Amino acid sequence: MAKYKLEYIWLDGYTPTPNLRGKTQIKEFASFPKLEELPLWGFDGSSTRQAPGDKSDCVLKPVAVYPDSTRKNGVLVMCEVMLPDGTPHPSNSRATIIDDPGAWFGFEQEYFLYQDGRPLGFPEGGFPEPQGPYYTGVGYKNVGDIARQIVEEHLDLCLDAGINHEGINAEVAKGQWEFQIFGKGSKKCADDVWMARYLLQRLCEKYAVDVEYHCKPLGVDRDWNGSGMHCNFSTEYLRTVGGKDYFEKLMAAFAKNVNEHIAVYGPDNHLRLTGLHETAAIDQFGYGVADRSKSIRVPHSFVKDNAYKGYLEDRRPNSQGDPYQIASRVLKTIAEVPTA
Repeated sequence: MAKYKLEYIWLDGYTPTPNLRGKTQIKEFASFPKLEELPLWGFDGSSTRQAPGDKSDCVLKPVAVYPDSTRKNGVLVMCEVMLPDGTPHPSNSRATIIDDPGAWFGFEQEYFLYQDGRPLGFPEGGFPEPQGPYYTGVGYKNVGDIARQIVEEHLDLCLDAGINHEGINAEVAKGQWEFQIFGKGSKKCADDVWMARYLLQRLCEKYAVDVEYHCKPLGVDRDWNGSGMHCNFSTEYLRTVGGKDYFEKLMAAFAKNVNEHIAVYGPDNHLRLTGLHETAAIDQFGYGVADRSKSIRVPHSFVKDNAYKGYLEDRRPNSQGDPYQIASRVLKTIAEVPTA
């Protein structure tokens, strides 16, 4: 029997954006533990805005498990927060989402790396050269000397953990980066996004760097891009059957549910969805082939040979969004459109 270091990770009760929390316990197993072998655990919910002090016990229910290559016998355990009676805690967004294993999701997580209160590469009290050379850039002038080391290490940590990490790139603003996560099933993909966020934040500790997920950290009055978390999605029907008539009905359903989508697409999105910087206006809905100024970008591959099948990209979710809620809202709208 070996002693394993189990890092139980969960989302706290802060609003509008929850924080990741984690704590470690040591358990013995004959080999790397399976999900069903992991016990329930507890924590003080009064310290995470999830319980009053006189009834502070909350329960951690393991829902996904990953190897942790930074620790000997390390295990990362994604958890849902439950009440003592076994029902989901009100802050538990994972427990209530639609989960269709035939639904595929890909999230493009943008973020800024911050140090000393400003993005990496920004001079104290000022701004670097305007946007232009930073997107997919290379060289010290464009990406600095720390950022690439962080994102490369993060990529390896995610791959070691079995997360379906699909790529990285420097983004439009200096100090801004992106990673992409793909998963089959809304819960699986969202679990992987949250775990990738956790690994990035923990990694940045040793560089004295913070991860800034706010969608417009430099303010709406500055001519700098904000951060999104574009949601690429498809269902089995959309991939295999599709068709122009179905697609148009689907877009009509998305247009009808604009407010419902914006409500779960991340806080402060009015600062980002202005119609500028490759965004659509927050109160409008539109779509277009290869059009990054629309709510939904339709890939060329989707309309090729007039097939209208494949995947679509909703560009409205922002970098602070909860992938559980985003994926669930997308599936709810898709469910409104009959497939027969």
